[in-house]
Amino acid sequence: MTATQFSELELDERLITALRDKGYDRPTAIQAAAIPPAMDGRDVLGSAPTGTGKTAAFLLPVLQHLLDFPRRKSGPPRVLILTPTRELAMQVADQARELAAHTSLDIATITGGVAYMNHAEVFSENQDVVVATTGRLLQYIREENFDCRAVETLILDEADRMLDMGFAQDIETISAETRWRNQTLLFSATLEGDAIREFAERILKEPVEVEADPSRRERKKILQWYYRADDIKHKTALLVHLLKQPDVQKSVIFVRKRERVHELVAWLREAGINTCYLEGEMVQAKRNEAVKRMLDGRVNVLVATDVAARGLDILDITHVFNFDMPRTADTYLHRIGRTGRAGRKGTAISLVEAHDQLLLGKVGRYLNEPLKVRVIEGLRPVTKVPSEKSNGKPSKKVLAKRAEDKLKNKEKAKVKVRHRDAKNVGKRRQPKAKPE
Repeated sequence: MTATQFSELELDERLITALRDKGYDRPTAIQAAAIPPAMDGRDVLGSAPTGTGKTAAFLLPVLQHLLDFPRRKSGPPRVLILTPTRELAMQVADQARELAAHTSLDIATITGGVAYMNHAEVFSENQDVVVATTGRLLQYIREENFDCRAVETLILDEADRMLDMGFAQDIETISAETRWRNQTLLFSATLEGDAIREFAERILKEPVEVEADPSRRERKKILQWYYRADDIKHKTALLVHLLKQPDVQKSVIFVRKRERVHELVAWLREAGINTCYLEGEMVQAKRNEAVKRMLDGRVNVLVATDVAARGLDILDITHVFNFDMPRTADTYLHRIGRTGRAGRKGTAISLVEAHDQLLLGKVGRYLNEPLKVRVIEGLRPVTKVPSEKSNGKPSKKVLAKRAEDKLKNKEKAKVKVRHRDAKNVGKRRQPKAKPE
């Protein structure tokens, strides 16, 4: 029987109080499914998109374990959580501190982008939970500054993203270093594809698989539609118009490449829209400042790439805009999960050029419901919608022309003229003079 209240999950009263402080009484689908097996000490393979409460789904059982089995004296970390980005590491650590507010548990972070010595407290004082990014953690492990032997639970958050970013080998190295652990929890936005499955088989032991449907229930909180755009200029005009609507209070705009981030920020500022941005090459202090400006309400529009915005957790985002359509449907799901969080409603709007039609179809099939198109008077597209029948394939006319050109090229290739036959063409041979 699935728990409908946190009080049914046998959690410590101090954790229940912290949940109430945050305004939570009922577990989400992923929390109700993942917490009981995790509290039983089982390995868990969880599928849950951002915005469904997965962070608490892995934090609550490990915090409960630390409270059930307190250590007698201070020592190195007992729980190690790996995340793909610095922002996500800091957000997970902040949430852990909130949930552990009525306990004496210590939480620390180890990430790149900050001075190496700033992490000295992790080694000199008691730490129960460490949230880390792989690169900086490996640096400490290799220099024997981080003791892995006390780690009892290893948690991999957004494992699919870590694989996409090329961290598989790093994670396996850390997994080997923490081989004395008793439990591993792995969470991914989706369990589709061989890569994540094979990876999970190597890391986990007889896991309980839990899956929160990416969305049926959660997605209904997010309104989704798209506008057709003729070109980049038209797309920018649509975006500027939409951002000036009164219901668009706080928004994140996604683009594919960091070059586009700077272009779009400049265009929006020209249109009088105050904007901040996040991209992968920014130094940590600037990234923190951009997020803080959004949280404080000094700026209400953030332009970001997928890499930079992974794990971004700003509660009151009302709108997500896909200025560039994502290449995969699960990335689309990650993006729109920035709005409609914690039970609130949100809106996700995509701006679609002709070359995005295939991606739009992929998203519709993944969601089991096609996105609906809308039009803004005065900004109607003038280009035609690519034919659905073509499904992105060339027309018969184009195929016939290609076949004709191919045949011509073949015929040309057959009639080869050797150099010695061609070199004297057009020159008359002179008769040799007869000897007298």
